[in-house]
Parts: sequence; structure tokens; C-alpha cells
Amino acid sequence: MHPAPSVIIFTALSGLGFGLMAWLGFGLPAVSGWSAFTFFFVAYALAVGGLVASTFHLGNPKRAIKAFSQWRSSWLSREGVLAIVSLLVIAVYAIGVIFLNQRWQIAGWAGALLSLGTVFTTSMIYAQMKTVPRWNTPLTPVLFFLYALAGGALLAGQTGAAIMLLIVLCSVQVLAWVLGENSFARAGHTIETATGLGNLGRVRLLESPHSGPNYLLKEMVYIVGRKHAHKLRVIAIFLMGLVPVAILTLLPTNHYMAAIAVLSHMAGLFVSRWLFFAQAEHVVGLYYDKR
Repeated sequence: MHPAPSVIIFTALSGLGFGLMAWLGFGLPAVSGWSAFTFFFVAYALAVGGLVASTFHLGNPKRAIKAFSQWRSSWLSREGVLAIVSLLVIAVYAIGVIFLNQRWQIAGWAGALLSLGTVFTTSMIYAQMKTVPRWNTPLTPVLFFLYALAGGALLAGQTGAAIMLLIVLCSVQVLAWVLGENSFARAGHTIETATGLGNLGRVRLLESPHSGPNYLLKEMVYIVGRKHAHKLRVIAIFLMGLVPVAILTLLPTNHYMAAIAVLSHMAGLFVSRWLFFAQAEHVVGLYYDKR
């Protein structure tokens, strides 16, 4: 799949934002006043910024509102509805904490669960796609949850939880990469199954269906060299996991070190998210003998 910058920014930032909201909703950290305002501002900036970035990938952004109407069948619509509800419920909790010195914990817990539900719906947009075997696995929602919770823990200053979650995240991410290598073959997708002509024997491409690039090739077919992919995976694990864990465990804890840990994690997250899209082989590539 083509790694569109808008979708990479959307999945990365919104996950961090809703992950931080979940921690704040559960009362971690137990901040108040202007300190609470800063935490909630960062959470909203990331979540809303990510959601806004997603609209740039729409063919006609003016029709974005129509995405909310298909919630019965579309994970994209469910994500949009849950995102709005999460932001509103967390806003109620934030108003109490910041301005009234009140902790309406029911609203906080509800907002936290809704935030995690939003992360789940985002993951299912990709996990339910049988046409992309690398995504069509239970590990996809697990990874989205881990990225949100680990990144949120870093931003929320939950050092112990962040270290544990980052270690688990890196382990599961490596597992997902390893299992994803042969996912297309395991799914049984071939040019014979794609054309429905397998009963006639081996099928091969006589000539390209198009004389030039088209929308399908631009959006659905993107090939990353194995050597480059391996280098990027090492960079992703190093930046998003190893560096933050080393900082949190070996160096004195202060705001500067915490900021470096967060920035390193975010850099690794963007690399990992780029790979998530760039390495996703869509079955449409079989029609062009490309995958």
C-alpha cells in the first residue's frame, strides 16, 4: 500500500492522543489546575490533529461528514463516532479537574474506555481487510493498543508502566513483522485465484492492463526492498523502544530526559507506521504482477 503521509500522521498522532486520554481518564497522573490543562491540551492536540490529518486523504474532504452515517457497517464510521463521543466525555472530566477541582471519575473512566475503543476501531479499519493479509490478523489491534498505551504512558509520565509496555510493544512488533513475511502466501492469494482462471491451469500476465500509472497502482501497490525494510525495522525498534527504555532506566528522571524519550519514541513510531503501510501487499497487485 502507498504510505500516504496523511494516514501515517493520523494513525500515529491520534493513537498517542487517545492513549494519553485513557491514562488521564483513569486518573494517571493525578494532576489538577494548569498542570492538568497542559496534559489535556497535549492529548487533544494529538488526537484532533491526527483526525484532521486523516481528512487530507479523502478524495473529497467536504464529504467527510458522510462517513459518520455508515456506523452500522463501517469501522471508519464507528471510529469517527467514537472519537467525537470520547472527546466530549473526556472534556467533561477535564473541565471538572482543571476548573472546578472535582474528579468526576465516572466520566473519566467512561472517557478512558471510549478512547481505547476509538483506538480499537481505528485498528479494525485495517485488521478486517482480507485483501491485505499482513493486516488481517489479531496482532493488528493488539499493536494499535500497545502503541497507544505505551506512548500514552510516556506522555503521562508513568515510567514503570511505560518501560514494561515499550518492551512488550517491541516484542509484539517484531513478531508481527516475522509472521507478516509469509502472510500473503498463507492466505492462498495467487493470480489464479484473483482471476478465477485457476481451473484452466497456470495463469501468467501477457501484458500490463495499463500503458501507464493509474489510481490502483498509486494507492495499492508499493514495493519496499527487503534490505531497506530490515534497516528501517532496526531503526524503528531502536528509536521507539530501546532509546526510551534506556533513558527511563539508566538516566536521571527530569523533564528534558522525558522529552527526549518521547521524541525518540515518536520518531520510531513514524518509521514503524511507514512500514505498516509500505509493506502491506494488496491482492490487486496480482493483476499487475506486482506485490
